[in-house]
Amino acid sequence: MKINLAKSAGFCFGVRRAIKIAENVASSRKNVYILGDIVHNEDVSKRLYSLGIKKIKRLRRGKNKVLLIKAHGAGKKIFDKARRLGYKIVDATCPMVKEIHKIAKQEERKKRKIIVIGDKAHEEVLGIVGQLEGNPIVIDPKDKIPIDKIKKIEKASVLVQSTQNMEEVEKIKKILEGYIKDLKFFNTICKPTRIKQEEIKVLPKENDLVIIIGSKTSANTKRLFEIAKKINKNTYWINKKEEINPLWFREVKSVGITTGASTPQETIEEIVRYIENKIVE
Repeated sequence: MKINLAKSAGFCFGVRRAIKIAENVASSRKNVYILGDIVHNEDVSKRLYSLGIKKIKRLRRGKNKVLLIKAHGAGKKIFDKARRLGYKIVDATCPMVKEIHKIAKQEERKKRKIIVIGDKAHEEVLGIVGQLEGNPIVIDPKDKIPIDKIKKIEKASVLVQSTQNMEEVEKIKKILEGYIKDLKFFNTICKPTRIKQEEIKVLPKENDLVIIIGSKTSANTKRLFEIAKKINKNTYWINKKEEINPLWFREVKSVGITTGASTPQETIEEIVRYIENKIVE
């Protein structure tokens, strides 16, 4: 049985950068806090907590404390409140997400309605919305498009959560173009996501079975799984080797493996070794 690992498997640039920032601040400062997880991977988060970073649900007095901003970013109110409470802020927001923030603010200053296509409860989307003075419209691909609101808009600028599925985004874009005369579209899906999504359109066709490795909290991993599953029904989403079922591999001659953007190299290697040693033999 052949194992084919996608070239793009593993950390994306933004995740690798955020983890490095977290490691550096943990080694140089005490009292480092974070609202949520640095990225959507339990193993990564556990390792950073073991270095002394503390996960909190709300901001309290921040004197002599550091607030680490996660890779997905945060709204302006969180930054303002943290400074007011005395925190020193270390920002690990992905530069590509920062670019979305910049575009959103620029377009709002031009008096254009901001529309964000993305998962409405995701931290990245909340962070984008949290940069703005007005009330942007968030269109979640899982939900119906709010046509009544859309019909009233004269000019709008559309931005996209960096890990969205481009095919789904294109469908929404076409619908919006039918209602809004002056529509500017910014394709803010990041390059690593595009590369991973292009690979995952090929991998399921070239292999009998596909395994997607990543946390169930990871939006970009979920997207890869959804794309692959439509192409090859023998697609499975796991986060660790213990979730592998040997029965999946009956009469399988080739396995395609890819990962979400925040899956550690150690996890990938452990799963590949397990398949080679326990399944192939």
